[in-house]
Amino acid sequence: MSRVPPCPPRSLGRASRRLATAILALLLAAPAALSAQETLTAAQRPVPELGYRLAPDFLQLPADVHLGEAAGVALDSRGHIFVFHRARRALFEFSPAGKYLRSLGEGLFDHAHGLRIDADDHLWTIDDGNHTVLKLNREGRVLLVLGRRDMAGENDWLFNRPTDVAWGKNGEIYVSDGYGNSRVVKFDRTGRFLKAWGKRGSGPGEFILPHSVAVDRAGQVYVGDRENQRIQIFDAEGTFLREWPGIGYPYGLTITPDQHVWMADGGYNRVIELDPQGKILGAIGEPGRQPGQFAWAHFLALGPDRTLFVADILNWRVHVFKPAPASGRMASYVPTVRRFVPPPNPAMKK
Repeated sequence: MSRVPPCPPRSLGRASRRLATAILALLLAAPAALSAQETLTAAQRPVPELGYRLAPDFLQLPADVHLGEAAGVALDSRGHIFVFHRARRALFEFSPAGKYLRSLGEGLFDHAHGLRIDADDHLWTIDDGNHTVLKLNREGRVLLVLGRRDMAGENDWLFNRPTDVAWGKNGEIYVSDGYGNSRVVKFDRTGRFLKAWGKRGSGPGEFILPHSVAVDRAGQVYVGDRENQRIQIFDAEGTFLREWPGIGYPYGLTITPDQHVWMADGGYNRVIELDPQGKILGAIGEPGRQPGQFAWAHFLALGPDRTLFVADILNWRVHVFKPAPASGRMASYVPTVRRFVPPPNPAMKK
């Protein structure tokens, strides 16, 4: 029940009584306001605006070449930019200045989902349509196949709509297996199955759509547990260590050399930076259809100069943001509800 502030003593003047009444009302309301603030998740609280400016039309495409739904973006050691998108020619390469160079791997892909590049500049594509993870060389030749094309399963050699790939300190391969399954699968560097962990659920070590995976300098495995709105962290053997709950919808993760975690949040449609303890340091972006706005921000990459690349599914583009002095302002967009989610459809691939 709400409480009515007691009437101040009549010995006070009229103005003093009004001031005392107002102060008492504020004091009594403070616990309720604090309680309401405590119910907000970390993602729903104001955070600083990250220091970036949009670089419009950075990627330069020939007149007869078009991007489809941009699902993945990654950079190699030369600064070349690779984009994995949903079109007939699904894998594009651009120069560091954004000039279109070529397409690779034509005929290999059905439904682009994720793209990573390892320390040896091998390209790894994740296709949740044909259930495969492919390792390609610079010429687009297949070096390793994980999963079997057009065959879904849940065992030591089959996936069911995998979502992402990452590597451990000794070359171990981690695959988040993702839409049809709810697990992480670990292989050695040659593709030999080692183990798997996880099942559908919301407890520690359980997942509802493990959508992204990344490994830090210590070998800890970060899993974007998308529909549970959290990042779970495991040791190299899959032992649960801790979680970062309420940080939004982790569609894409990347860990920078300073061990900060950058996350493409495709539910709230922004990008956030988290420190090594999981605190949100800042954000950029908002839902929308205009340049710099996102509709299913999916995967992201950062260059050595901290240029930010964001693959945006429903806007059919890769946004490029250049570092800029921080404004000192709080981000104008503070998430409240999920955006750009069509009615539920089990066949829909995001």
